[in-house]
Amino acid sequence: MPIKRLQNLLNPNEDGDLGEIIRHAQDMGELVHMLQRSLPEDAAPSIKAANIRDNGELVILASSPAWAAKLRFETDKLVEAARAGGATVTTCTVRVDRGR
Repeated sequence: MPIKRLQNLLNPNEDGDLGEIIRHAQDMGELVHMLQRSLPEDAAPSIKAANIRDNGELVILASSPAWAAKLRFETDKLVEAARAGGATVTTCTVRVDRGR
């Protein structure tokens, strides 16, 4: 595969499945940072990943069971932070990152 073609595949501005996947990953990374900024400084690193499902469910992966329990008390704040960023979110679920 020529180098130019590979660069086009990896370009998130190009149409196609890979570009869409890259854009989605970038959006979810921005979402994680936005959610982390809405929390106290010590709690921010506990969010490892986040996603928004088609049904409006915000799913957050916490770094440990203890942090997941603490974040569950912050779900209203996390939903509001996601909405403030322009996301259409109705509910929030916190799960533990099992580090597959």
